[in-house]
Amino acid sequence: MTFEEMDLIEPLKRALKQEGYEHPTPIQVGAIPLLLKGGDLLGLAQTGTGKTAAFALPILQKLASGGRAMPYAPRALVLTPTRELAVQIAQSFAKYGRHLKMKVAMVFGGVGQEPQARALSRGVDILVATPGRLLDLMSQRLVKLGSVEIFTLDEADRMLDMGFITDIERIVETLPAKRQSLLFSATMPNEAKHLAASLLNDPATVAVNPVSSAADRIEQKLMFVGRDKKDDLLKSLLDDQTIYRMLVFTRTKHRANRLAEKLNKLRIPADSIHGNKSQSARQRALSGFISGRTRVLVATDIAARGIDISGISHVVNFELPNEPESYIHRIGRTARAGAEGIAISFCDMDEHDYLHAIERIIKAPITVDETQPFHCAATASARRVAGRKGPSGGYGGKPRYSQRFGSSNRGGGYARSGERSGGERSGGQRSGGERSGGGGYAGRSNNRTGRSWN
Repeated sequence: MTFEEMDLIEPLKRALKQEGYEHPTPIQVGAIPLLLKGGDLLGLAQTGTGKTAAFALPILQKLASGGRAMPYAPRALVLTPTRELAVQIAQSFAKYGRHLKMKVAMVFGGVGQEPQARALSRGVDILVATPGRLLDLMSQRLVKLGSVEIFTLDEADRMLDMGFITDIERIVETLPAKRQSLLFSATMPNEAKHLAASLLNDPATVAVNPVSSAADRIEQKLMFVGRDKKDDLLKSLLDDQTIYRMLVFTRTKHRANRLAEKLNKLRIPADSIHGNKSQSARQRALSGFISGRTRVLVATDIAARGIDISGISHVVNFELPNEPESYIHRIGRTARAGAEGIAISFCDMDEHDYLHAIERIIKAPITVDETQPFHCAATASARRVAGRKGPSGGYGGKPRYSQRFGSSNRGGGYARSGERSGGERSGGQRSGGERSGGGGYAGRSNNRTGRSWN
């Protein structure tokens, strides 16, 4: 099947042709016809499968059939967990809708709200938002969701991981009962199932590339190495000048900064991206990586689903993730748009249980590279006797966040004041820069006791 054969309007087909898109992906083949009929949809697809176009094209077509943008009242709302993902989704709407008179706006934290408020005041057809800033603008009556015809919740499982469930509930309560709703998720933990059941009305389900299967085009390698030799191993990999665009993942912001600084001292152009950086700094880091000025981008898991860049030849897990699903999202940054890629994972003595959890979810052992110069036989042999509990008391086990949809195990308030071992949060900071410090929202204060909002 080609896009020309799909029941899409001519302006969309023309834009797709200009982008060089000819054949739809499986998620697009399954989702687009269903959404054009107006039904609700549960989409199970990880990043890199073309799911943005799967919902963006039907939304553009349905909105093009009538109605006009009114001040502060978007006609379609797309809710997404991170700033980077919001930017990329909005850019996709702009590309696909270039021949339609559609107004697209973004709202997210980490930047001043005035430009966002001005855009809303001029009328918006499609609003792409992160939850914290959207709630802030709603509290100021700068966004009214009573005219939303189509609501899309993207990366639902990531939303739950980041503690957004209460925010999602508050936003959904303000939406019209009569609407089309879409939920996309890479995995379906119990909380996501409960959320889908409450949000969707008799949905059709389209499932492709479940998270338990890594992309076939990704060559996965495992390198056992002592913790103190990881820097040297990374440097030895980068001695290969054919590696022109490498994405490196760490578990902490401090490690990401330190590693990027060390690479730059070695005259290897590198930058870091994580939740503590301002939006402008994060955009500069991405722009440098896309343009080729930066050879290595060091990221925390905030970027695992927020980076959609073609041409990443290698992904390196400098530190294994303490949530096994994150492994799939990390390595999925390579081998995009039909290309092939290589994913290399470093594993030290303290990471065997993370490795065990990853191999359990992908249902296969990762091939060990014993030829690399810093292979640690002692660490490799310990793989066979790894215990059940990991460095943090289990495979980075997920707390249950929802008070409405699931049991709570926050241990004193995970999303507000807790800290995930080895993770992105510290002092209650929400990954992606949405929330920060002392259980409140980062940014300008409002009149709510104990809170400041983005």
